[in-house]
Amino acid sequence: MTKPTPQQPPVPRPRPVPGPAGARPAAAPAAPARSQADRDRAITAASAHGRVDDDLRVFAIAPDGEREVGQYPDATADEALRYFSGRFVAVEEQVELLEQRLAAGAEAQTVRASARSQREELPGLAAVGDFAALDARLSALLDATEAAAQQERERRSQRLEEGRAERTRIVEAAEAVAAQDPQRTQWKDSAARMRALFDEWKSVQSSYPRLPAAQDKELWGRFSQARSTFDRGRKAHFAQLDERAAEGRRLKEKLITRAEELSGSTDWRETAAKYRDLMDEWKAAPRAGRKEDDALWARFRAAQDVFFDARTAANARIDEEYRGNLTVKEGLLAEAQALLPITDIQATKTALRDIQDRWEDAGKVPRGDLNRVEGGLRAVEQALADAEQAEWDRTNPETRARTSGMLAQLEDAIGDLEADLAAARDSGDADRIARAEEALRARRAWYDQIAATAADLG
Repeated sequence: MTKPTPQQPPVPRPRPVPGPAGARPAAAPAAPARSQADRDRAITAASAHGRVDDDLRVFAIAPDGEREVGQYPDATADEALRYFSGRFVAVEEQVELLEQRLAAGAEAQTVRASARSQREELPGLAAVGDFAALDARLSALLDATEAAAQQERERRSQRLEEGRAERTRIVEAAEAVAAQDPQRTQWKDSAARMRALFDEWKSVQSSYPRLPAAQDKELWGRFSQARSTFDRGRKAHFAQLDERAAEGRRLKEKLITRAEELSGSTDWRETAAKYRDLMDEWKAAPRAGRKEDDALWARFRAAQDVFFDARTAANARIDEEYRGNLTVKEGLLAEAQALLPITDIQATKTALRDIQDRWEDAGKVPRGDLNRVEGGLRAVEQALADAEQAEWDRTNPETRARTSGMLAQLEDAIGDLEADLAAARDSGDADRIARAEEALRARRAWYDQIAATAADLG
């Protein structure tokens, strides 16, 4: 039979010495990857803690003595020793993996359970190696898991408080949304906000530790109540909108009926006024929903268009009939404007009266030109009226007499003020002199103004 190499297990299976009752290898994940050279060095180091007798029985050597761990028949002593040393190295690698997992943040209690199981199995482990060192290593690992477990408890407590604070924030935000004044609530934005808060709640539930049942129930109850209150308010709001929309549809259908009844009228002035009243009622009526309102408005507008298009067509026909009258009146307006400026009032009155008579005989003009031609003639008529008033003011005897009387009174006043000024100068009182001079200047200015007016009248 060909003997296996140390790296290849032989066909005959070794017979390890049974360990303590119930002992079994600890379930552990794959050991960390090592190079073959590193593994060979670890096996060689472990082999230093064992021996093989002539019967190929393998013993593990410890400070307190040695124990038989197994037998490797049909092999060399070196192969037997390396086999059982390899079993020790495999356990060593599992311990190393536990250390790495703890350092990487694995749950301390899980690592602790595996480390404790490994340590309990060490006394009966059918392997050769430095059991004292491995035991010390597992002891240190257990101590480290205790410290890590304490840190985990502290972190969990902190995360628990953070989760409680986050849930409370979400609940209070939801309650604020639900407590809004329904008349001022932006329902679309608020509904989106409520959905976002619910998504935040689910995220917190999955990201933070669960709260104690009573606290979790209390906060979820408040959150659920806020959402229910908001939903009821939203439904009530939109139900009210539906009622208003229905009322708006009813009122606007009536207005459309009335508008359609008026659309064939030829009483242009009165019907146009009625349509303005209908428009005011339409604006005061509630909206019937965007799409329906647009459709109702289109029908209402169409009924008005029938009437106003007919009126426009009728006015266009009338304007065409009056086009010749406009030509006549534009000629008469040119004659009237040629009378300006007015130099002879009586001659202008005679000429303008003739133009006015022919103006009336000419008839109506198109509506679009009415203000222009009528305004032009009124401007000439106003110029004549202003000229007549100015002539009357100039020749009025009462005005002349009143002006003469005022001049006489001012002459007497000026004489008295001149005497006052002379007396003031004799007294040498500067303030009195200044007052007298100011009063005299005012009366003289008034006198000059009235004298100029009298000269115009004379």
